[in-house]
Amino acid sequence: MDLDKEAPNVVTEPRFRDLAEHGYRVEVLCKSGAYRKGPNWHGVWIMRVVSDEGVEKLLVTARTRTSHNDIKIREIKTVTGVISFLQGIGFSHADIPLEEGQRTVHRLSPEEIAAARA
Repeated sequence: MDLDKEAPNVVTEPRFRDLAEHGYRVEVLCKSGAYRKGPNWHGVWIMRVVSDEGVEKLLVTARTRTSHNDIKIREIKTVTGVISFLQGIGFSHADIPLEEGQRTVHRLSPEEIAAARA
């Protein structure tokens, strides 16, 4: 399935990374408030990239979840997972919303972009 043709408002991780490196803002959205369970923080976060013109694309899983080729929004369920995802894109910091409905915005710096491409 070609996600750009089937659902233009979603992207898989490789395209998400590419858009972040080309100036799109990365938004971390808290869908379910964070709670502490032992030493770890859990919740539900989703990611999207947003251009300066307001074009939004949600991060989805690369694989299909059903036999009908349904698209599934990628949900990250721990603070560690959010940090690992952002670090994997090239961010040297992470600002994570902890309450349902909150969002934070990140943009790669020129130095982070250069390091990610190296």
